[in-house]
Amino acid sequence: IPCSPQPENYSFLSFCTEFPPSSGLNVCMSGSATSCEECILIHPSCAWCAQEEAKSQSKVIPTVRCDLTQSLQIRGCKAQFIEFPSSQTSILKSNPLSTKGSAPSQNEVTQIMPQKISVSLRPGDQTSFQVQVRQVEDYPVDLYYLMDLSLSMKDDLVTIHNLGTKLTEEMSRLTSNFRLGFGTFVDKNISPFSYTEPKYQNNPCNGYKLFPNCVPSFGFRHVLSLTDKVDRFNQEVQKQMVSRNRDAPEGGFDAIVQAAVCKEEIGWRKEAFHLLVFATDDVPHLALDGKLGGLVNPNDGECHLDKNNENSASTQMDYPSLGLLGEKLAENNIYLIFAVTRRYYVIYKNYTALIPGTTVEILDMDSKNIIQLIVNAYNNIRSKVELTVSDQPEDISLSFTATCQDGQPLPGLRKCSDLKIGDTVSFDVNVEARSCPKGAASQSFTIKPVGFKDRLEVTVDYSCDCGCTRAAQTNSSVCSSTGTFTCGKCYCEPGYLGSHCECQEGESGNNPLGACREAEGKRMCSGRGECSCNQCLCYESEFGKVYGSFCECDDFSCARHKGVLCAGHGECHCGECKCHAGYIGDNCNCSTETTSCLADDGQLCSGRGHCVCGHCHCSEPGAFGDTCEKCPTCPDACGTKRECIECRLFNSGPLADNQTCQRLCKDEIITVEALDTDDSAGVLCLYKSENDCVMKFMYSEHANGKSILTALKEPECGGGPDALMVLLAVVGSILMVGIILLAAWKLAITVHDRRAFAQFQNARCRARYELPSSVDLLFNIKFPVPKNQFLHTRDLKWR
Repeated sequence: IPCSPQPENYSFLSFCTEFPPSSGLNVCMSGSATSCEECILIHPSCAWCAQEEAKSQSKVIPTVRCDLTQSLQIRGCKAQFIEFPSSQTSILKSNPLSTKGSAPSQNEVTQIMPQKISVSLRPGDQTSFQVQVRQVEDYPVDLYYLMDLSLSMKDDLVTIHNLGTKLTEEMSRLTSNFRLGFGTFVDKNISPFSYTEPKYQNNPCNGYKLFPNCVPSFGFRHVLSLTDKVDRFNQEVQKQMVSRNRDAPEGGFDAIVQAAVCKEEIGWRKEAFHLLVFATDDVPHLALDGKLGGLVNPNDGECHLDKNNENSASTQMDYPSLGLLGEKLAENNIYLIFAVTRRYYVIYKNYTALIPGTTVEILDMDSKNIIQLIVNAYNNIRSKVELTVSDQPEDISLSFTATCQDGQPLPGLRKCSDLKIGDTVSFDVNVEARSCPKGAASQSFTIKPVGFKDRLEVTVDYSCDCGCTRAAQTNSSVCSSTGTFTCGKCYCEPGYLGSHCECQEGESGNNPLGACREAEGKRMCSGRGECSCNQCLCYESEFGKVYGSFCECDDFSCARHKGVLCAGHGECHCGECKCHAGYIGDNCNCSTETTSCLADDGQLCSGRGHCVCGHCHCSEPGAFGDTCEKCPTCPDACGTKRECIECRLFNSGPLADNQTCQRLCKDEIITVEALDTDDSAGVLCLYKSENDCVMKFMYSEHANGKSILTALKEPECGGGPDALMVLLAVVGSILMVGIILLAAWKLAITVHDRRAFAQFQNARCRARYELPSSVDLLFNIKFPVPKNQFLHTRDLKWR
């Protein structure tokens, strides 16, 4: 019921106690906020009414102070009493972007805009601002050449003797303000990284026939500070000699950190583009490798150059990690160029993904391409802009949208590529505060392009307090002098109750805990009402009714199903669904009806499952469908589909009645001349028809859930057997068996006879005759005489 127009001197809720419902879901009223600070934390759309309500002797619905701004105004809250902090952005410094780097004063060159802003953030709310970046023309360049002087780089050292002159000539086409510096490295001069035996102290190449003389090993040596005197660079390079270390990896990352952090010694200019060229032909040592030499102290990332311009802490600290390396390069706005041989290109390419602002180029074995390599890397670096964030507070979320040269917004990106020097790109930055930090003090973070000295400083203030809190009145007369009046509401002293602290706890009852608390430790009126003289007055809610002695009940906090309270099949009573007849469950979504589970054949879930809450839960493996009617792998699958094949194709079988067949057999049937039995997605079914023919069909389920039966057009029927052929086959079989048996018998007899004859021959050969040799020669007697027997003369037979 809308409130009627109000006079000028009205009080909040003096004239209307019933309110029109708000459209949509109102999260502000559902939060049960008891203070302005609690209210603004619920949602960015919530506002608090700090207007004092009218005193009344009658019982009225207590004031709903946390709501949408429009709803509060409809209830009669004046605009000046509505607390609604919002997020906003203020630009504090915004110098225009420069076009050239050769300004009278380099401090006047600006490549990012704005330079300083302030944002005020309400928790959960967000604000945005735009950052523009332009790489100006003719910007000063400082290039420091850091070279590996291990023995394998001796050819490269000869090649770069005149590097300064040639490189300056090439870079003069890109900038009119170019300076060059030089440094070298080998590895830590301790075992096992270098040769430490006495005979190698002054000459690690001692005894090495291919190259017998070299200088002692060292970690990092700064040779020449950044200068525009090219001849001096050439002279210093020509003085250098290679050294020799023991293992393959080098101590180059140690040298990179020193070259980055020793700003004064190296001579890095604040207003210049910093390039660090790292030339090597092997992999680097990383953090924890130093433990092999007994170095347990981690690298501190500080400058340790001594009077000889060497790293004095090289043998005292471990190698740096990739994280420390990237941090120091970013702090000092240095672009790192890895110039490495082809063999190690992939390794260093992986490093570039972990270290912002780095690139890698392939170096020839003798460094002949070093000049072109540097120019290409410089152009590659200058063709892209990437933003980085440092010191980002934990409670702040940042999101970027890049708008590059094509003018198309690219959400989630903070990088633009393929740019030309002088191009301007922009980035939209959304800032959101997830919560209020402790103390809600101001915080800051920095946004800067990788390798730039220019940066955007962002100061963040949190809107976590309400303005009305600063006007709090202690012992206010509005609160019966026993409470604090803050933001239109009384906060009573311990022991006092009521919207104006007009009652004492325990005055009207025997409950020592107070009639407005359900139990000790519970919130007053469950946090959903106000205690007025030991009686809870429950807040009104747009969701429904809040009731109960302690406002503990309502008719809208029950379980829902698909967003519907009690699934639309029950009533909500004090947080519990009371289901209508025919429905059960916590949210009344389970129907006790089984009609929807009946299959076409009249069975519940086709006999392959159980009906639960009006839906079939198939228990037979392979069964699916609303009523578990589909199951190609079930044992009875072929039997159930056979009846449909019979009635649909041949008008036979138990379902031959046309109406029954059309009602139960709705599957698609395809007839073919021959079945594809190799289809793994289908099941081959076959059965014997009434005339002893064999009918075959394939049962399969399509991806769209449709059953498909592929059947032969006609059953396969074979002819009857020939009686004469059967008789001849039987007789022939008998004769064959007889012949085989006779052949076997004959073979057995032959083998037996041959064995007996062989035994007879052996017996004859063993016979012995005992006669005088002269008589034997004379009469030529040839007959067997048993061994060891005497032959009498009367037994002799004469020829």
